[in-house]
Formats: sequence, C-alpha cells, structure tokens
Amino acid sequence: MAADAHRAFKDRLYGLFARIGQTLASPRRLEILELLAQRERTVESLAGELGLSLANTSQHLQALRQAALVETRKEGLYVYYRLADPAVSDLCRSIRTVAEHRLAELERLVREHFGDRSAAEPIGMDELLKLARTKDVTILDTRPPQEYAAGHIAGAISVPVDELQRRLRELPRDREYVAYCRGPYCVYADRAVEILQAKGRRARRLLEGFPEWRAAGFPVYIGAEQGVLR
Repeated sequence: MAADAHRAFKDRLYGLFARIGQTLASPRRLEILELLAQRERTVESLAGELGLSLANTSQHLQALRQAALVETRKEGLYVYYRLADPAVSDLCRSIRTVAEHRLAELERLVREHFGDRSAAEPIGMDELLKLARTKDVTILDTRPPQEYAAGHIAGAISVPVDELQRRLRELPRDREYVAYCRGPYCVYADRAVEILQAKGRRARRLLEGFPEWRAAGFPVYIGAEQGVLR
C-alpha cells in the first residue's frame, strides 16, 4: 500500500474517531447520555430534568443522533430517545474513570458537594450480590418509578427518595438496607441512607449505580414489579 494512501486512510479514520469526541465535548450531552443510560426519554422529559428549553435540548439530541450515539422511536405524538448501543454507556464510564484518575479537582468538587460520605458506608457490587443471595439485605431503588420499571437490580424494591419518609413503616427496623440510584454522583442514595439511619435503620449505599450493575452482567429485572434475584 502506498504511503500516501495509508496516510489518507489514517486521516479519515481518526477523523471519524474525532467526530465522536467533538460531539461529546459538551457537559449537557454527556449528562443526556447518562440519563438515557437509565431509560429512554422524550425531549420534554429531558428538558425538564436538565432545566433547558425544548429547542436547546433538541439541538443537543440531534447532534448526538448525527454522531450515531442515540436512536429514536415514535409513539403517538412523542419521539423517544435511547442509547444507540451499550458501548455508548461504556464510553461515558471510561471518560468518567479517566477524569477520576487524572483530575484532582474532580475529587475536590465531589467532596465539596457531598461532604463526608463515610456515614453512607459504600458497598461494592460483588459484596451486594453475595448479600442479596443470602436474603440478608433489602435493596432499595431510589430512582424515579419510570427508571425502576425500565430496569432495576433483581430483587430491589422501588422506593423513590422523595417517597421514603412516608413509606418508612414499610421498612422493618430489623433489616439491613442498601440504597442505589443512577451512579456514583447521584445524590438519591445518599439522601436515602441519611433518612434511614436517622430513623434507626441500618443502611448503606451502593458505590456504583444501576448502569454499572447491568454492564457487569449482574441480575436485572425489567418491569414495575419486584424481580427476584437468584
């Protein structure tokens, strides 16, 4: 192969790789992808959560679609967006991992926002899997109900963090609880652990979130009812 032809190939190859990088060079688009890792969403739903206008949200989604990172389906009057491939979620996690390893300001930012998280006693996925199989722990999904229905840790019960206070009577004091949410920087599980511990329950938070659990190949269940972990 001629050197010029090979050089042209490399230029086009890395140009395609760079297209993905250029599309992801937006904090909002990265956040959109992390939200879509939980479940498919409409433009209206995403705009409401992000605090953006419909037009702005739509522009971000179109850029992601042009880069083949998201796909759509239409149902009635609504267009639903979803991740085009599980590898897209893997890519977002890789970006986060590199940032955690290399950007000192990330650790400072997390500490400033969450404070001391040691009281939440983070538990890893492997340990939670072992505990769940012994039935010695109750797993709480603290995300919104729609995200639970789209997929959750098998055996988990849906207790959105905003409903936890009024549903405490459903949670016996003699059980241990592990709360999880969207990921390591989601505040829902931390809030849930704080509420549970204040009310005399033994509670910890899952270090990771549902997307990481699913990516690891651990048991998941799709549907609004509770799945059984075996």
